[in-house]
Amino acid sequence: MTKMEENALFEELAEMQTPGLDKKTGRIRHIFGVDKNGVLRGLLRNPSSLIGLVLVAVFILIALLAPLIAPPINNDPYQIPRDGYQYEPQPMGSAWLSNAPAVPFWYQPLTGKTQWIHVLGTTEGQYDIFYGIVWGTRTAFRSALIVVLATFVIGVLVGSISAYFGGAVDQVIMRVVDIFMTLPFIFAALIMAAILTPLMGRSPFPSTLALITFGWMGYARIVRGDVLTIKERVYVLAARASGLRDRQILFKHILPNAIYPTLAFATLNFGEVVLSFAALSFLGIGTQVGYADWGQLLSFGRNWIMSLSNYWYIIVWPGLVLVLFVLAWNLIGDTLRDLLDPHSKN
Repeated sequence: MTKMEENALFEELAEMQTPGLDKKTGRIRHIFGVDKNGVLRGLLRNPSSLIGLVLVAVFILIALLAPLIAPPINNDPYQIPRDGYQYEPQPMGSAWLSNAPAVPFWYQPLTGKTQWIHVLGTTEGQYDIFYGIVWGTRTAFRSALIVVLATFVIGVLVGSISAYFGGAVDQVIMRVVDIFMTLPFIFAALIMAAILTPLMGRSPFPSTLALITFGWMGYARIVRGDVLTIKERVYVLAARASGLRDRQILFKHILPNAIYPTLAFATLNFGEVVLSFAALSFLGIGTQVGYADWGQLLSFGRNWIMSLSNYWYIIVWPGLVLVLFVLAWNLIGDTLRDLLDPHSKN
């Protein structure tokens, strides 16, 4: 047998023994090694994940239809409109006195009225709670998508490179990971966002960058553990013997079969990122005053905690929306973890 025939045989053996390379099962299975139809059936048959999917679908619709549900009144739709500057919050159903937005299309058919009201009341400073919740949904999705995608990519690259090459590379990288993990997450993000805010201005970006900086280590650890196991399997050894480059082996034969627990972790992390972003906004870090963000709406209620019997709506509505959003992603993530990571079932 010639050297060329031997390499071809090893490549064929690697392709045959690599899970998830059956083209008949579809592109998703080809890339990730999972049956997309099986995962979808599992999500739809599980009551918990089904509730989570319905909640996420509702939030997606709210985010997409935000201009129709709560029409903006200026060039910056994320700036919550104010009905004057009165300190005391106004109750639910109170009429707009000044600077009223356009009446949305759905309001008159449902209520029979033509005058727009504060559906969920106002905060101190007369910021409309309903508008802040609707447009805050877009803020939640945008911040979570950016942070989760960035931390996922960074963590997967760092963890897979560390595990694959091992030795000194693994020792150096994992010690860096350990240093980052010793820092209290929300406290470290708070300090970094506070430092960046004067430099970048008050916007969502300081908080987003801080959450990315201190949020990738969990992905790196999960991927590293799976790559350490998979890189010793027969099909990986066959790929090495065939002369494939390290990059091909890592990204074609190892990562597609080590990514399952990380995908489930990313889904669970989606809600956690929104919660952390809201916490930073609650503490006054990042976004400017009046920005449509659930955490900032909650911060407006800090001065009224002792009077919640009268001003309960300031805390209840933003808090309820935040809880439902995080709960939805946790329900989906728990089911995905069982479907994509067989070890978690034990």
